[in-house]
Amino acid sequence: MKQAIINLRGIKAGVLTEDENGYTFQYDRDFLQSELAEAISLTMPLTSVPYHDKMLFPFFDGLIPEGWLLDIAEKNWKIDARDRMSLLLACCKDCIGAVGVEPIKETE
Repeated sequence: MKQAIINLRGIKAGVLTEDENGYTFQYDRDFLQSELAEAISLTMPLTSVPYHDKMLFPFFDGLIPEGWLLDIAEKNWKIDARDRMSLLLACCKDCIGAVGVEPIKETE
């Protein structure tokens, strides 16, 4: 299982998880109750109900680099281009825009 904290303007907005069933994004309860709460994307409005999908949500997939930058990430970190969550975790901590992706270390 791979997980990441999703930050919006430096504040924890939620957690993105990849497991054997696909992907889940859940907004953080404290974030939802905050006056600073806003949706990370128009396609993912604020809700306490988790979002589930078999494929990585298009908003997050759109954060992953393309072209020559993707080639560099694949070669340097030896990540398969089809492993979208690993690419997101490796490349998107400090992306352009308001959203950042912070990997959560796996515990054994």
